[in-house]
Amino acid sequence: MRLRALLRTDGLGLRLLGGEDELDRTVRGVMTTDLRDPSRYLSGGELVLTGLAWRHDPADSEPFVRILAAAGVSALAAGEAELGSVPEDLVEACARHRLPLLAVNESVAFATITEHVVRRVSGERAGDLAAVVDRHRRMMTAGPAGGGPEVVLDLLGSDLDLRAWVLSPTGRRVAGPRDQEPLSHETASRLAADGLAAVRAGRRRPVRTTVDGEAYALFPIRSAPSGTSRGPAVADWLLAVRADAADWPEERLDLLDGVTQLIAVERDRREAARTVRRRLAGEVLELVQSGAAPAEIAARLRVAAPVLLPGLGAAPHWQVVVATAEGPGAGGGQAAQALLEEILVAPDAPGPEPADRIAVARLGEEAVALVPLPSVAADGAPTGEEADGEAPGLVAEELLDAVRLPLSAGLGDGDRITLGVSAAVHSAEGLRGALEEARHARRVAAARPGSVCAAGHQELASHVLLLPFVPDDVRRAFTARLLDPLRDYDRRHRAELVPTLEAFLDSDGSWTRCAARLHLHVNTLRYRVGRIEQLTGRDLSRLEDKLDFFLALRMS
Repeated sequence: MRLRALLRTDGLGLRLLGGEDELDRTVRGVMTTDLRDPSRYLSGGELVLTGLAWRHDPADSEPFVRILAAAGVSALAAGEAELGSVPEDLVEACARHRLPLLAVNESVAFATITEHVVRRVSGERAGDLAAVVDRHRRMMTAGPAGGGPEVVLDLLGSDLDLRAWVLSPTGRRVAGPRDQEPLSHETASRLAADGLAAVRAGRRRPVRTTVDGEAYALFPIRSAPSGTSRGPAVADWLLAVRADAADWPEERLDLLDGVTQLIAVERDRREAARTVRRRLAGEVLELVQSGAAPAEIAARLRVAAPVLLPGLGAAPHWQVVVATAEGPGAGGGQAAQALLEEILVAPDAPGPEPADRIAVARLGEEAVALVPLPSVAADGAPTGEEADGEAPGLVAEELLDAVRLPLSAGLGDGDRITLGVSAAVHSAEGLRGALEEARHARRVAAARPGSVCAAGHQELASHVLLLPFVPDDVRRAFTARLLDPLRDYDRRHRAELVPTLEAFLDSDGSWTRCAARLHLHVNTLRYRVGRIEQLTGRDLSRLEDKLDFFLALRMS
């Protein structure tokens, strides 16, 4: 449909603010977003609806519009409910980039516009199919009368007798019909694998497959018009319909494509809701990475804990998980972030809530999760292994057991996902070492064959197994280079740098525990560690240097 026709539609509450010369543009889809950078979800030809929540000051308009123009969207429609009127800086930015700008009256819901565009783009339908699309508006309605993907899936079941499920790329069941038996994880995993493999191979929709004798039609859920592809498919949701679509008319295929667009809007909304958790995790990890004082990190953790661990008590233990998605089609840090959020959720945990309790930040091309391990439940009672004094924790290989099949199917030649898991740490002091430990474990995983690999902190101790096979002259040279400067200093000054080093490593780099063990003031310990670093040129906050000292002490 043309923008000009959209403007003439009564009841949509659209008013042209700029771009009169561009009204012959074709609208091929619709997307609702309040992300600062929605480029991953754009493919070109969309009408982009926004409530302007991304705009904090006038300088934000230019980069937002530039991203939309580069993606080839047809127009931007801005709601007036948040600010009362569309800001002039947004009008000027759209004029510079020749992007038509529409204002949406505050009395008109974005769901009304979305439903209208989906209906027009999909074309004329038979009466029963059109009735289903009309009722999809309930999914987009805010408040108790609305709903999420379950509403749409229930309508498909009641009106068209189609049973359908929304699956994550790991095979987790995001949503399903509420009056039907749940889809087994084994079936969901195989469907996700078939869907991702088909998208990677460029097969046209719907993807037809059979699992345990049942026929399914698979539709990728992307924030782009049907038939287009943008971004790493390995991170996308999937609509799985239990039916043989071989003889479906084009009208029914168009309807299911419209359903995927509506569900994509819901996914974008949930993606935006994770922004706060991601930002908080990112702030904590930036402090950890920059070597900030433990007290500053601890203070930030206290602020972040209620968001990262909603509804539970204190979190005296934390783990760090690092993941990367490497290769021409893997998607880089953005895909790694989305996938890690899914991997950290139990595969049999239904619905969106479990995934919404995970906070994953991006540090460059890495995705880094700061995982709180609660020791006290909401009722104050110890849970699980914690009753025996052990903190529960993530095990690297177990994280991948249930998701390796679909993720491997979605990766192309040369694409890899690698993951490293740290040990649990007891305080903010240990987080920097945990981050380095998780990174080192990920490098261990990257050295292994396979497209999806993980390694945990337990495997880092395997270096000790190699010590008996190191030649004596190599041992002597290695230990002399690291320890001789410390031994010489100890002899000359009657200091105790070598024992201090041993105690520091045995205490996992904890200043307080090491100082208590040596009966020293923490400032004295810091002076000694600083002298060790000065004499050796090493940094005891880095995992690699800690490991070298550990090996040198073991071989001496």
